[in-house]
Amino acid sequence: MSIERGVFTLASVMIILSTLLTLFVNINWAWFSLFVGFNMLQSTFTGFCPPGWLFKKIGMKTEEELYKMQSN
Repeated sequence: MSIERGVFTLASVMIILSTLLTLFVNINWAWFSLFVGFNMLQSTFTGFCPPGWLFKKIGMKTEEELYKMQSN
């Protein structure tokens, strides 16, 4: 799995989880959905994505790096 796909997967899981927690546990979990959305928005402007940085630190590759590995 690439970093890009990992970020999308993590964001999707966090949004689904926080929505379910909002519906079934406490309305205040909606703040977590807002945080995830805000983080996604700021990363489009700044280029800094904390989960992407973490995935790179643990050794995941970008789509480009995986493509280059396959073409060799």
